[in-house]
Amino acid sequence: MAEAAQKIDGNTTLDPAGSEELKTFYSDMLLIRRFEEKAGQLYGMGLIGGFCHLYIGQEAVVVGMQADAGPNDAVITAYRDHGHMLACGMDPKGVMAELTGRAAGYSKGKGGSMHMFSKEKRFYGGHGIVGAQVPLGTGLAFASRYRGDGGICFTYFGDGAANQGQVYEAFNMAELWKLPVVYIIENNQYAMGTSVERSSAVRDLYRRGASFNIPGEEVDGMDVLAVRDAGRKAAEWCRAGKGPIILEMKTYRYRGHSMSDPAKYRTREEVQTVREKRDPIEHLGQRMIAAGIASEEDLKAIDKKTRQIVNTAAEFATESPEPSPDELYTDVYA
Repeated sequence: MAEAAQKIDGNTTLDPAGSEELKTFYSDMLLIRRFEEKAGQLYGMGLIGGFCHLYIGQEAVVVGMQADAGPNDAVITAYRDHGHMLACGMDPKGVMAELTGRAAGYSKGKGGSMHMFSKEKRFYGGHGIVGAQVPLGTGLAFASRYRGDGGICFTYFGDGAANQGQVYEAFNMAELWKLPVVYIIENNQYAMGTSVERSSAVRDLYRRGASFNIPGEEVDGMDVLAVRDAGRKAAEWCRAGKGPIILEMKTYRYRGHSMSDPAKYRTREEVQTVREKRDPIEHLGQRMIAAGIASEEDLKAIDKKTRQIVNTAAEFATESPEPSPDELYTDVYA
């Protein structure tokens, strides 16, 4: 069994020696936040079509997990995927161009919000079918083991997908073959519009692998340092050939399930309470200031730079041409 993830709360003293890493975490989370806010604006203007699922509130999960990712590690996730792309190092311009259906997008403007890929960054989607990425991520881990490249697959899915049958078929094979896969359950409390309390008989989702002998840990997914530490230990577990591991990230999404969801199944007070007491970006910023690692001015400068990056991405996207009609027939077969 893997060692329990370290729980780091707001009273923990930060190590000034790691100041650059902390600033990077803050900057990376803020980039995702500002990018998603801009995406929401563009959707409201009719520049993004179809579905659009925002990651606002959950930024600490993917930023913390990707902190120690290796060059041969793969990432796969569901449809709430823009944050994962940015954390993998994909260009915000290319991501935004794909959201707006432009030829300069990562899927040539044909995938949209839910279906983007980057072979160069080892990001394998963006999948619209609930839970479909879990057996695919297990397959990516099998490929790494087959090639012997030392890579592992970070397979992200939500609390709703945790109830899908194909997830448990994947768990069984992963443990049977000791595959190097970290299953990351992003438990944002609501599967579309239904709370975990109403949809899951066993609410401790990190225990879902128990019948397969897969260890699991619960992690504060609103604390990027707790996520980093848990992710590091999980990766070490996999790289040591011990097989899969499950990390349940207790997180929260501030917006609706998608842009078309008014989220009337929860109170405004509930959302506001999480924003005020547990916001991953504000929380880290306040701790950095308290530890003398950064000043208010430093954080404002990071925010200003981040907004410029996002605005540039939006301008690039809206000024880029749409794909040629001929593209309708390309990439249909491998």
